[in-house]
Amino acid sequence: MCPSSKSKKYRAAAEAIDRSKLYALEEAMELVHNSEARAFDESVDISINLGVDPKHADQMVRGAIVLPHGTGKSTRVLVFAKGDKEKEATEAGADYVGGDDLAKKIQSEGWLDFERVIATPDMMSVVGRLGKVLGPRGLMPNPKLGTVTMEVGKAVSEQKAGKVEYRVDKAGNIHVSVGKKSFETNKLVENAAAILAAVIKAKPAASKGVYLKKISVSTTMGPGIPIDPLSVSSKAE
Repeated sequence: MCPSSKSKKYRAAAEAIDRSKLYALEEAMELVHNSEARAFDESVDISINLGVDPKHADQMVRGAIVLPHGTGKSTRVLVFAKGDKEKEATEAGADYVGGDDLAKKIQSEGWLDFERVIATPDMMSVVGRLGKVLGPRGLMPNPKLGTVTMEVGKAVSEQKAGKVEYRVDKAGNIHVSVGKKSFETNKLVENAAAILAAVIKAKPAASKGVYLKKISVSTTMGPGIPIDPLSVSSKAE
């Protein structure tokens, strides 16, 4: 998109950014929070470029974390469980709970009205049939992310409280939502810092050289604001 075709609000936000400097996380979030509001409450996202080669399994960076102040949006959770665990999931606030009935709905109707999937280990034979549908969308339950578990009540509560997943893509980038523009600046900073700390902690032993290469934050429709990776690294260490 050429500069002239961008909105006035985008251009105003871009003009407030000094492209000759790298910002501290607090400064960047202050710019985000103070930029002109739009007709909807934009999400605030953080993008992290890592010095890893995701083609190698020993350099994959992936995990999940409950943000201190949540994401600012409601997460629709589907749980595959039966018996007492079905009741536990329902009481914890799961939006949909079931087994073969839900799997058939997904397969035959293309139903995908949910954003997280949790399953008890004994239901993975059912969920496994959905791999081609859930996998490409990042919805497949995974024990490493706490979404394959017998503690379904806890898992549902965490998702509802603002648990986010992060995973490096083929280009070495991680993109995560850290809240809404309407959040107070300190809450955006604390959410972003929690993600950065988790990513730093997850640094693969096989990763050599600079790990945090580039970091930026932006609103849904706003320009990226570059953050100094060295300032972030020093705080996390």
